[in-house]
Amino acid sequence: MIATLPVPATESVDPRFADLDAWPPEGALAAMWEGQMAAVAAVRNALPAIEKAVAAAVPLLAAGGRLAYAGAGTSGRLGVQDGAELTPTFDWPADRVVLLMAGGEAAFTTAIENAEDDRDAARAAVARHGLGKNDVLLAVAASGATPYTLAAIEAARAAGALTIAVINSLGPMAQAAEYVLLAETAPEVLAGSTRMKAGTAQKIMLNLFSTLAMLRLGRVHRGLMVDMLARNAKLRARARRMLRHLTGADDAAIEAALAATGGRVKPAVLVLAGVRAEDTADLLARHGGQLRAALASLA
Repeated sequence: MIATLPVPATESVDPRFADLDAWPPEGALAAMWEGQMAAVAAVRNALPAIEKAVAAAVPLLAAGGRLAYAGAGTSGRLGVQDGAELTPTFDWPADRVVLLMAGGEAAFTTAIENAEDDRDAARAAVARHGLGKNDVLLAVAASGATPYTLAAIEAARAAGALTIAVINSLGPMAQAAEYVLLAETAPEVLAGSTRMKAGTAQKIMLNLFSTLAMLRLGRVHRGLMVDMLARNAKLRARARRMLRHLTGADDAAIEAALAATGGRVKPAVLVLAGVRAEDTADLLARHGGQLRAALASLA
C-alpha cells in the first residue's frame, strides 16, 4: 500500500477558480492580481523571522563566510537571481556566492523536473563547495518539502553552516533548518503554479533578507548603494550623482576622486572628505566597512 503524503497548501485546489479558463479576461486578470497582493501581505508575518535570521547571518558573513542559495525549479531560479545581483549591487565578492540548483546550471533556464528529487546531488553539491562554518544557506521551496532542497539543508547544517528555510508551506524543511522564513500563500489561482503567489512571496523575502544583510554589513550609506560597481555609463552617472548628493562637491572634484579610487564611491567620499586615496581602504577596514563610522572618525 502506497502511503498518502499530505498535499502542501501551495499545491491544493481552490474551488473558486475551478472555471478560471471560462472567465472573461478581465476577471481572470483581477483574480491573478489579487493573488499577487495576497503574496505581498503574506510576507508581513515573516518580518520578525527575517530580522532574526539576518542578525544570525551577519556576523558569519562579516567573518568571511559565503552566502549560498539552494532550490529547484522556480524557487531555485529565484535564489540564483538574488545571489547573482549581490555583486553588481553591493560589490559582494562573487566567490562568496554559492548557487546550488537542482539539475545544475542547465536548470537555470531549462526545466529539469526530476532533478528536485535527487537528494544525493544536493549532498554532493554541498560537499563540492565545502559549505561549513561561517557560511549561510538560504534554501527556497514553496512546498517546504522539496527533497533536493531538504537534503541541502541537512548536509549544510551537519557541516556547520547556518541554514535558513524560505518556504510557503510548513513541511520538513521547517524542522531541518535553524531559521524559517514562512509566507503562507495558500492555494494558487492556477493550482500548483507556484511561480505565481508563492514565487512572488519568495522573491520578496529574499530581497528583504539580502538587502538588510548588506545594509548591516555597511554596504549601504544614507539609503544609497555606495558599494555598487560602476561598470557602465548609467552606473557611472549614478556614482557621480551619489557623490554630489553625499558631499556637495563640484564635478571636477568628483571626477578626480573617482579616478583616484578606481571609480568606487565609498572611498571617493573619503577622498572628498580629505583622506588620501591610498589610506581609504585601511580607514574603512578599521571601521568594519562602515562609511558612516569612518567619516565620524575624521571629525
